[in-house]
Amino acid sequence: MYHQNSGDDHARRTTRRTAWWTLDSIGSVVGFVFAILSVTPSLLPRPAILQGVLAALAFGIGYLLGAVIWAIIRKLLWKDGAVPHFRRIWWFVYAGAWILAVVALSVLSTVWQNEVRSLVSMPPLDRADIAGFAIAFIPVAVLLLLLGKTVRLMRTRLRRRMHTVLATAATAIIVGGVAAGLVFAALATVDRIYFDRNHLPEESVEEPDSEFRSAGPESAIAWESLGRHGAEFVGGGPSAAEITEVTGVEAIEPIRVYAGLKSAPTLAERTALVVDELERTGAFDREVLVVATTTGSGWLEPQTVDAVEYLHGGDTAIAAMQYAYTPSWVSFIFDPDAPVEAARALFDAIEAKVDTLPADKRPQLISYGLSLGAHGSQAVFADITDLRERTDGALFVGSPNGSSLWRTLQAARDDGSPEWQPVLDDGREVRWISRAGDEEQLSGPWENPRVLYLQHATDPVTWLSSELLWSSPEWLDAGQRSPDISTAMRWIPIVTGLQVTVDMLVGEAVPASYGHNYGDVVLTAWQQVAPSDGIDDLALERVQAALENYSTIPRHEE
Repeated sequence: MYHQNSGDDHARRTTRRTAWWTLDSIGSVVGFVFAILSVTPSLLPRPAILQGVLAALAFGIGYLLGAVIWAIIRKLLWKDGAVPHFRRIWWFVYAGAWILAVVALSVLSTVWQNEVRSLVSMPPLDRADIAGFAIAFIPVAVLLLLLGKTVRLMRTRLRRRMHTVLATAATAIIVGGVAAGLVFAALATVDRIYFDRNHLPEESVEEPDSEFRSAGPESAIAWESLGRHGAEFVGGGPSAAEITEVTGVEAIEPIRVYAGLKSAPTLAERTALVVDELERTGAFDREVLVVATTTGSGWLEPQTVDAVEYLHGGDTAIAAMQYAYTPSWVSFIFDPDAPVEAARALFDAIEAKVDTLPADKRPQLISYGLSLGAHGSQAVFADITDLRERTDGALFVGSPNGSSLWRTLQAARDDGSPEWQPVLDDGREVRWISRAGDEEQLSGPWENPRVLYLQHATDPVTWLSSELLWSSPEWLDAGQRSPDISTAMRWIPIVTGLQVTVDMLVGEAVPASYGHNYGDVVLTAWQQVAPSDGIDDLALERVQAALENYSTIPRHEE
């Protein structure tokens, strides 16, 4: 064992061994294990650079946990200060372990990633990109270590001037304040960047000349006020002539109404503008009226909004308004209540107007949202009964995990149905589908109004939750796992949460039918929620083909 020959002399030697710039041996081991585990498969393929960042983050968290746990053990077992000394040869062994791991994992990770790529219909990789991994891993890992060592040095120096507890508290306050400042500065920078982007779209998008569009003739909403995505929405989409050409059915001009953040100074005023525009354009006389909640930046997914217009021969109106100008994850951090407040204000106002109409003169009132928009749309309603009483149908695409209605319905699903594609009450009121054909799996009645969730087993937006850090999810259980998820994916405390977080960054970098891409199934979805009898199977095939051509166009909300 370890003995204290001379208290003062040993304390000085121990201090030298634990200088601020030295590495903690147990922390290094735990960090190494976490980094290795981070290379295992998750929901989606990861580029080498992202894998390097992920491994560095996993290493940093593992190092911190290991160092803290080792410090507690030292205090409990070696109260006299005589702690084990790790000889220099240990670090040569440690370095050798890293070399062996990199060599072995360069082969194994290629196998794993190619399996995941195959499952999401992506071509295989020839080999691992070790250089790309190293370029990302080394600087991030070093930076995290330096930050940790700086905090340790600060605490050590403060301990010389005050009690240990006070030094720890002071360090925590200082570090917390600096971290909060850095996060605020980073978010402010992102906010500034996207504020500048929230202007008119590319020159190819033209100001509408149709009276059925916001910013068109006689519209009270100015083109310049719509923001980038609002302008793309009202300036895009199929015309009546284009719908007729594809479907072979005589169409009318679809109505698109949108209010940007600059269209009016307050939420209430923007809401009133949208309702006025709907009245001006005759939207309440249309067959289908879709109340759409945008993503964080004000984006509406083109395939989905175009699909409902094709399906109903343009006898539609789509109403939306902007509540932020940053991507969904930034908007949620800045103001998580914004999508809920905007969705509730808009739906309530439109519903109030619809309720004044004769029952046989009302349009089908449909609630729709994608991603953060789905979160906002769902929050309008207290429960599934409230939703079905107030709408004629609902379509929620890629619902975030934190949406209360989604979580309630998932938890209530029928015994034996998988979490990734649940069945609730035999599909009588609400159903989930992932791709075309899933709608035929349940043969029982689906009563109107219909509620439909589009949900992929590989969508990280849907499956990312804080519980992943400490609890294994049901969707990874043997009897629950989707065939789209690698059999090599295993729940690992903390690591799986990090992996799925990184997966969100590539959620739209995979083909349709996987990740956060739903464009190939939206026409099927609308046929279930708001079906049309005026279009035959051949016309539907032509519409589907037209929508699939959108895959050549970048589809994102930035």
